Amino acid sequence: MSDIVSAGTGLSRRHLLAGSAALAGLPAWARYALAQQAYRFKHGEFDITVISDGYLTLPAEIIMPTASVDERADLLKRLGGTADSAQMKTNIPVIRVGSDLILVDTGSGDKFQATAGNLVENLKAAGIDPAAITKVVFTHAHPDHSGGTLGKDGKLAFPNAAYYASAAEWQFWTNPDYKTAMPEALHPFAVGAQRDLFAVKDRVTLVKPGDEIVSGMRVLDTAGHTPGHISLELAGGAGLIITADAATNHLISFEHPDWRFGFDLQSDLAIANRKRLVDRAANERLKLLGYHWAYPGVGYAERNGSAFRFVAEA
Repeated sequence: MSDIVSAGTGLSRRHLLAGSAALAGLPAWARYALAQQAYRFKHGEFDITVISDGYLTLPAEIIMPTASVDERADLLKRLGGTADSAQMKTNIPVIRVGSDLILVDTGSGDKFQATAGNLVENLKAAGIDPAAITKVVFTHAHPDHSGGTLGKDGKLAFPNAAYYASAAEWQFWTNPDYKTAMPEALHPFAVGAQRDLFAVKDRVTLVKPGDEIVSGMRVLDTAGHTPGHISLELAGGAGLIITADAATNHLISFEHPDWRFGFDLQSDLAIANRKRLVDRAANERLKLLGYHWAYPGVGYAERNGSAFRFVAEA
């Protein structure tokens, strides 16, 4: 059972475009949620609140670089975008279980687009004190997922939390020789990832697929978007997967799971893991929570011919 608690907007960066998206056509509960600060639902022992960090505006050549002209135009229209870009929401789960209050990713902070970085403000609006967060899990270290680790004052935004990151993700981004080991286009991402990860190096636990963050919250290997990208599977009911960027779009990742996404670092692996995840979700009727899907990003995968469609939770 779901209920609206309180979601804002916010994000911009070099090479990314500014734009707007229409809310027309959204169900009434979704329009209300977007005007507030959070969307809440129960899953087994987990009490989950989805907080908006804002939105990103991405060019079509990043969102769907291999789409034809006609496919691109149709999908941009359906996403409420402009002629060459669309918004990507940023949905961050806060999970209460037992004595823990667990945050999955820290959003953009002031490190990416100016239309995001609203996590701390929206947490407070939803009645959640950032100092009460006991655990932070990084799904990966892209700037829209880890850029909110430090506030504008240079201090930890979640000062009392223990931190968890994929060992493979940590190893990749913290390479001291990144300038020679990575293409030049990745150097700014490495600088940002090292800033965020090294800020918590004294309180981080490195995990691998199969590990549990807490009882009933298991780490899934969904590498490809980044070399150590992880998703989280929560026990209860038929199951819930917090996908992060294993499936980046609520339309494209389901209708065209074999299409490349421009920010995937290992495209073939990302596609294989995305198809495997969506196929499993459809077969097992797993609930899904997506980071960049239309707010609040909660719903199910259904088969649709040779592909799938995303069905938002009613």
